[in-house]
Amino acid sequence: MKIKHLLTKQGKELKGNEYDLYPRPQLRRESFFSLNGEWNLQVREEKMKILVPYPPESILSGVGREFSEKDILIYTRTFTLPQGFVKDRVILNIGAIDQKCSIFINSKHAGSLVGGYLSSSLDITDYLEEENKIEIRVSDQLSKHALPYGKQRHKRGGMWYTPISGIWQSIWLESVPYHYIKSLKITPQGDMVEILVYGIEEGELTLSLDEKSLIFPITKVLDQIGGVKIKLENPVFWSPECPHLYYFTVKGKNDQISSYFALRTIDVREVDGVKRLCLNGKPYFFNGVLDQGYFSDGIYTPASPDLYRQDVKAMKDLGFNTLRKHIKIEPEWFYYECDKQGMVVFQDMVNNGRYSFLYDTALPTIGLKSLPEKRRSKKEREYFLKEMRGTVAQLYNHPCILYWTIFNEGWGQFASDEAYKELYALDKTRIIDTTSGWFKKKKSQVESLHVYFKPVKIIKSDLPIVLSEFGGYSYKVDGHVANEKKTYGYRLFKDKGEFENALIELYENEIIPFAKAGLCGAILTQLSDVEDETNGLLTYDREICKVDKDKMVALARKLRI
Repeated sequence: MKIKHLLTKQGKELKGNEYDLYPRPQLRRESFFSLNGEWNLQVREEKMKILVPYPPESILSGVGREFSEKDILIYTRTFTLPQGFVKDRVILNIGAIDQKCSIFINSKHAGSLVGGYLSSSLDITDYLEEENKIEIRVSDQLSKHALPYGKQRHKRGGMWYTPISGIWQSIWLESVPYHYIKSLKITPQGDMVEILVYGIEEGELTLSLDEKSLIFPITKVLDQIGGVKIKLENPVFWSPECPHLYYFTVKGKNDQISSYFALRTIDVREVDGVKRLCLNGKPYFFNGVLDQGYFSDGIYTPASPDLYRQDVKAMKDLGFNTLRKHIKIEPEWFYYECDKQGMVVFQDMVNNGRYSFLYDTALPTIGLKSLPEKRRSKKEREYFLKEMRGTVAQLYNHPCILYWTIFNEGWGQFASDEAYKELYALDKTRIIDTTSGWFKKKKSQVESLHVYFKPVKIIKSDLPIVLSEFGGYSYKVDGHVANEKKTYGYRLFKDKGEFENALIELYENEIIPFAKAGLCGAILTQLSDVEDETNGLLTYDREICKVDKDKMVALARKLRI
């Protein structure tokens, strides 16, 4: 069923390229040439214009429709680099393309990518001329389910949303010396931080403090890897209440980047006989909302990156301190806003494999939550684990991320204990929720519960307990609804007052008492409406907040430990 196209305020005011900004806040260099903006798009014999980085299914792209899985989307545009831009090498950076693509520079094949959610880089120096043509050929075979796909489905409806394809994040160029800084790995350790620099063995790091700058030598750790450990005097620890960031620059022989880090720890401790999640050594209640990362006019891509800032601020203004980023990986700009504003992120891995309503939803909802894991093909397993490793590598440095979710409600779940072991080997600094909702196995650092159709009750567990989904109350605001004929939610209200009062009662009667008894976090469904789902605190177009801010902040105060 088709849905109404709602425009956000930013979408209504869209005049051109809103993404002409540096896309990589934690590895920033002066060299930057944006390829976002108007491209040519050809599908079979049809030619049209498209505005990148909005996916073609979105109205903001200028196309606004889906294509067949058999279709190849051919993106082309020309560019001429500014005089003096080229140093030694030119790197093409691609935020994300869904799902498979081949890239040609001046009709020569420069590389191929597979995935849909992770960023990639290609050295295109040897293909460049004075005037250049870039061509990107994209295919998207969503129905095969081998690659991660999240909430996308061709037959959208209910909790499944309009699919996207093609380019949906920024594309840009930078020029670098032959030996350049390729990446950082930043690991806070109490009042210390270890920073590994990939691409250089020696150099210096300059840390900017309030009234002075401190210089630290970078020394060789391994071939093409340098490192430095910094112990901070009078350290300021990062938290939602104090999102302090330390900014620094790294300078090698011929290259220089700027970045930032934060000091923070999360671990499990026993407090008064109860296992608690502790932020910076102290018990902390993670009061959050589910964040699908969908937008009414750009689908996967907001009209402006400023909408990331606004979503984070809107939830902070309601008293929330956590977003569960639900089976989607955002551009780094989203996580930068969470780092700056002080919003914890519980980050999901993106699911692949086939979904079964009976097995994955219906049976667990009525209480069958210990069913065996389904078999997955070798290709599905390999793709999922590869994307899991890539997700950790891409997002590791963001201090806002404190918690990984591997599998959600059994979607694509396989060998979860082995997946836990692999993820723990990659990152021992964060909490791992192996099976969010149900189908728990042996390995996980939390007891993760989903409760929708019955009162919240906390079970006994040797692990910290997180209510990783609850609520889902639905209220439709006239004029701000994508589907007026269909409504999806877990309890429906026709009046704003009734909706708000029911939500307050839910917190007062079922969440706050358990928070005092040992519940460590609660994730409300959800930040905004999405298509048929009208269970958001904000409408899908982000125009209306359905709840009173003061009342929500008052609830949040009662949840503090």
